[in-house]
Amino acid sequence: MTPATLLAAGLAADQKSAEVTDWAARVGWVVGLGLFVALVYWLMREGWKWRGTLQGDLPALPSAPDDPGPARLSMSGRYHGSTTAGQWLDRIVPHGLGTRSRAELTLTDAGLDVVRPGAADFFVPADRLRGARLDKGIAGKVLTEGGLLVVTWAHGDRLIDSGFRSDHAAEHTAWVDALNSMTNDSTTEGAER
Repeated sequence: MTPATLLAAGLAADQKSAEVTDWAARVGWVVGLGLFVALVYWLMREGWKWRGTLQGDLPALPSAPDDPGPARLSMSGRYHGSTTAGQWLDRIVPHGLGTRSRAELTLTDAGLDVVRPGAADFFVPADRLRGARLDKGIAGKVLTEGGLLVVTWAHGDRLIDSGFRSDHAAEHTAWVDALNSMTNDSTTEGAER
């Protein structure tokens, strides 16, 4: 054997493959990431509970009357939440108003009945309705311009905006017209008395 061959054989014998994975470091990173995600989730939950505590003075929601009368309009779609009127990011949490869900809306002469499977139903009496408009967003949900039906109503000493999206967005305009005509009729009747 020549010296070059001996040198190459010696170098080949000294080489060994490197560790493929440092398992201790990998497990440490996974555990650390899991703890970070759990901390963020816990902080979000505490913030939700704190918001509910701050808004604890909101009175209980009215329930629908036994005989609300014939339906003027009905709609199925999604309820996206309620906020303080005019402040589209100030979500209202108590009484399930902050919970998104499917919704069945029925407008009668008595008011607006919101039936939500899996969440608390609520009813807005006609004398508490203040108007309706088409908008593009409400607390955590942003859509195209006019993609959201926003109903403004009074509850206790607060004005509340509630956001709905129909399964058929073409229905929104009829709802805005009907709700605004109801509020105009009620304010006119109140002025005549």
